[in-house]
Amino acid sequence: MTGSVTGSEPGAAVGRRIGIGLMYGLWKPRVLGAWRVPAAGPVVLAVNHSHNIDGPMVMGTAPRPVHFLIKREAFVGPLDPFLRGIGQLKVDRTTADRAAVIDALGVLERGGVLGIFPEGTRGEGDFASLRAGLAYFAVRSGAPIVPVAVLGSAERRGRAIPGLPPLRSRVDVVFGDPFEAGDGSGRRTRAALDAATVRIQGRLAAHLADAKRLTGRSNDET
Repeated sequence: MTGSVTGSEPGAAVGRRIGIGLMYGLWKPRVLGAWRVPAAGPVVLAVNHSHNIDGPMVMGTAPRPVHFLIKREAFVGPLDPFLRGIGQLKVDRTTADRAAVIDALGVLERGGVLGIFPEGTRGEGDFASLRAGLAYFAVRSGAPIVPVAVLGSAERRGRAIPGLPPLRSRVDVVFGDPFEAGDGSGRRTRAALDAATVRIQGRLAAHLADAKRLTGRSNDET
């Protein structure tokens, strides 16, 4: 599969630099386990999602540039060329978006990092309900999954900007150990992907619980 301009590595590298500046400038990220992200080759980051800053926070704290699958509704006005320019991928969540699938697999085939919110939309951020897309991309590409827990982004709202966490507050980003989604058979049947999704959910939930204990947020909202 030949890569397109969409999801370009140079663009994602620019996005990472912007993310570093914004996230460390506005908040106080505490990053744990970033060394667990493989230094080279395709990787899927599976990120819990409870606030709009979760994606930019991971872009600014991950050790490699990340191409996130982002809902098409975010690509409006000047944000459309901006998001495309920094290597992010537009996906229509209401249908089987073949173009988004091709773009995402292209990122992995080029040895890049694909970021996914496996819950499909912003919610409790607890990995309680996963869509099958994560399993498909991981099994199809053979890329390992690295679970990522973003904690503190939705804990409380700031006074200066009510829709965002308080400025200069701490947000924890915890990267877990990479793991393989498939059972080693290489099968991509519906049954195989369903089984992979169950395995993935168990690993992601366990990582989130470990991350909460590690950061002292066991009793906090994500």
